[in-house]
Amino acid sequence: MNTAIYSISGGLLIGLSAILAYTLFGKITGISGISFQAISKIKQFSITDKWPWVFLTGLVLGGFLTHQLLHIPTPELPSSPLWLVIISGSLVGIGSQIGSGCTSGHGICGIGRLSKRSITATLIFMLTGVIASETINFLGIL
Repeated sequence: MNTAIYSISGGLLIGLSAILAYTLFGKITGISGISFQAISKIKQFSITDKWPWVFLTGLVLGGFLTHQLLHIPTPELPSSPLWLVIISGSLVGIGSQIGSGCTSGHGICGIGRLSKRSITATLIFMLTGVIASETINFLGIL
């Protein structure tokens, strides 16, 4: 199979899982929101609502099993310095909190619900990504 088929199949499965989670359980499958819920349960010493942990475990195991069963090569790790990865990840986390969600929450679930806030946020995510990518390419950084 080629990359396009994997990408289309993955997109369809992500969309289907988002529809099912929202329809059956009333849960929005934004990864940052789910991650923050899981972390907050640890801080409260109350893990009575286990669904965020089940979801995150399935997310990791699903990717691992897909690579193993379909013999898809694992992408190479970036050669970026660790400090840059930590700063970048922290900025993404802060941004998703400020923006009330991440690209998966706004882009997949929010747009699917025709949320004006999510459509605006996704347009800003995409525009910012294009500008940052083109700036990095232009300057020859990384």
